[in-house]
Amino acid sequence: MKYQLDDKPGIGAMVLYGLQWWVVSLPCVVIMGVVVARLHYTDIGAQTFYLQKLFGVMGTATLVQIFMGHRLPLVVGPAATLLVGIVAATASSINAVYTAILAGGAILAVIGYSGLMTRLRFFFTPRIIAVILILIAFTLCPTILKLVFPGPDHAIFHLCFALTTVGVLILWNTWAPGVWKSMTVIIGIAGGTLVYLLVLGTPSLGTAGADPESYFLFLPRLEFHMGTLFSFVFCFLALIINELGSIESVGHMLKADTMAPRIRSGMGLQGLANMAAGGLGVIGPVDFSLSAGVIAATGCASRFTLAPAGVGLVLCAFIPQLVLLLSHIPSPVMGALMLYLMSAQLASGLAMLVSEKGVTDFNSGITVSLPLMVGILISFAPPEVMSRFPELIRPIIGNGFAMGTLTVVILEHIVFRKGKEN
Repeated sequence: MKYQLDDKPGIGAMVLYGLQWWVVSLPCVVIMGVVVARLHYTDIGAQTFYLQKLFGVMGTATLVQIFMGHRLPLVVGPAATLLVGIVAATASSINAVYTAILAGGAILAVIGYSGLMTRLRFFFTPRIIAVILILIAFTLCPTILKLVFPGPDHAIFHLCFALTTVGVLILWNTWAPGVWKSMTVIIGIAGGTLVYLLVLGTPSLGTAGADPESYFLFLPRLEFHMGTLFSFVFCFLALIINELGSIESVGHMLKADTMAPRIRSGMGLQGLANMAAGGLGVIGPVDFSLSAGVIAATGCASRFTLAPAGVGLVLCAFIPQLVLLLSHIPSPVMGALMLYLMSAQLASGLAMLVSEKGVTDFNSGITVSLPLMVGILISFAPPEVMSRFPELIRPIIGNGFAMGTLTVVILEHIVFRKGKEN
């Protein structure tokens, strides 16, 4: 390594490495942020304001983590598992959704700072973790479909565009040298948008200023809907797994000392960051394990080099013109990038099943397959079917991820408990 964990590079190196981390962080915020903003609002101004708040939360969380939290070089971005919860709770009000995220952040903060995580780790077996990783990818498929096919027009082009974009990104990620590999997603955003606009022109993005009530800085009011709250509990279980895995993978890679306090502080602060995100009405953050690849490619493990990136994300929150430009990324481009990212997520889950020998007999196979089938079934169920369930439990029953997670927990820890040693 050119720079170790606690090294402080010179100003020139700090700026260059910080710019690189900013470039890596940017697409993580943009993709999830634009997708969620468009789920909530048709008003382009409200979408832009949502992204501004999101940039502020992610940049601040990055700075706080590297100085006061886990103190590791980890990219912070919106949590895909919370996107699953938001998609499943579209029938609930925005206040109910973000109240649930705020409450989930409070639970995460308590688990982190109290040290309960060490007692709960037995709960997250390799099989459960692998299934949760795969479920995130599967249950986001309806969202990806809507992004790739925004309407009936140009359907053949949209399909070919999505598959070609994913193919190019896979080839780039395979052949690109060094740090260029870590820029795969941002190159996909820039190149995909350019090609799409050249072929079909600028898509309709909605009106500006049509919904002034959506321009709120803080959540207008708390709304505790028990079904939505319980649904997000499962999403935060997955977020805990993601957060723990990211901290441990980079910590062990860098041979960082005092890992237990780092995990405690990192998870506790991430809980507080999710509380802040919920209070501001934006999707909550999580640490991304892709940081290990960037560190390996650059030879720079200094946590301080993420400070310029965090500052850069915060500055984006105060440049609405830049955020508005990012809001113009066409939906099919977002869909193609989501398809690529969720394919990588699915690959991680499958790799874990293989490395941990997650499927060794019929019972262990059912423990994996049935939750996935339940998640797919519910994710693609017609809305009119879900509308027949009582409103209180609809956010749970209609959440394919939550139901899939509940199924794998029941099978792993109750039905096939004796098979856990397989």
